Amino acid sequence: MIPNRLQRFKSAALVAGTAALLAACSTPGQMQSSTTPGVIPSQAPGKPEVTPQMAAAADTLTRMATQHDRLYRIAAPLLIDNAELCTKHARNLLGFTAKNRYTYPGQYNEAAWVVLGMGERLQVTNVLNGSGAARAGLRQGDRLLAAAGTQLPEGPNALSQAGAVFGPIMSKQASLPLTIERNGNQRDLTIPVTRACAFAIELGNADNINAYADGSRVMVTRGMLGFAQNDDELAYVVARTMAHNMLGHAATQRNAATIGSIIDNLTAITPDTSMLIGSGGIKAMPVADDVAADRLGVYLVARAGYRIEGASAFWKRLAATYPARILNGYTANHPSTTQRIAAIDKTVAEVKAKKSGKKPLVP
Repeated sequence: MIPNRLQRFKSAALVAGTAALLAACSTPGQMQSSTTPGVIPSQAPGKPEVTPQMAAAADTLTRMATQHDRLYRIAAPLLIDNAELCTKHARNLLGFTAKNRYTYPGQYNEAAWVVLGMGERLQVTNVLNGSGAARAGLRQGDRLLAAAGTQLPEGPNALSQAGAVFGPIMSKQASLPLTIERNGNQRDLTIPVTRACAFAIELGNADNINAYADGSRVMVTRGMLGFAQNDDELAYVVARTMAHNMLGHAATQRNAATIGSIIDNLTAITPDTSMLIGSGGIKAMPVADDVAADRLGVYLVARAGYRIEGASAFWKRLAATYPARILNGYTANHPSTTQRIAAIDKTVAEVKAKKSGKKPLVP
């Protein structure tokens, strides 16, 4: 196992039962490295010398991964506990993410290898809490060796090629026999599938206070992560963005391609923020759609075990701090604050009544 620090990285989505290796949460996971911010580590045997630029690139990846980890952790119960409500978007997933050094471009590829210890082989970068992978004992840092006896690929195309190995196995059975390496020892695990909402959960590398839904993905910017003061507040953002996907709003508003382009851009380590000039091409969400997303979002949060009492206060604070006149902010894309707050308060009371009456939390 690699030494101390890194413990985090951008990863692909959760393993689905068909083709994609990782199809529900695109977030970083954890690895380990012996570096310290601002300190250039000594050269490892057989690897290039660590330059200041390489160390800085590794530090950038580590900071991103800290934000990814928070987002991934908060999203986990929202995805798993709401599979029943996801209908068109629920899938059988294995619940872990994995990557190798080739995930990262240019200097970040080299930094991932030399400084952070990522190699040719896919390595588990995160395990979704409550998933089959977590119950089976899969851990961050485990290296993926084989699936059902078939050796898993290494190198630049390992992620897509591994998906081609997993797909046929998962189409025939409800669990995946997985061989991993941990601390130099080989282990065999059986990973049961997990039914979950199969939305990719992305971190946007931008400081605008916003979140985006393109029908299949949920992106929350680092600016929004900084604004949310606790897990419940960030859960409100993730749940409401999931709700827009579940209700098909990007498609009905013909915003899917525009929002998809923004998500594609902001997932880059160094995105082109000029795409956010003006409105970014995103039309403001109609009142009826926003109210519907708020109503469903409250249920998603409640079913996942988060507190719902602070929801309206959070959205009021957000609108007051970043009003609709601030372009590329959340309120600019969702300006109907008064109607939204009324819908949230009404739904919170409704959910509390159902809890008291021990009725199912279904909208």
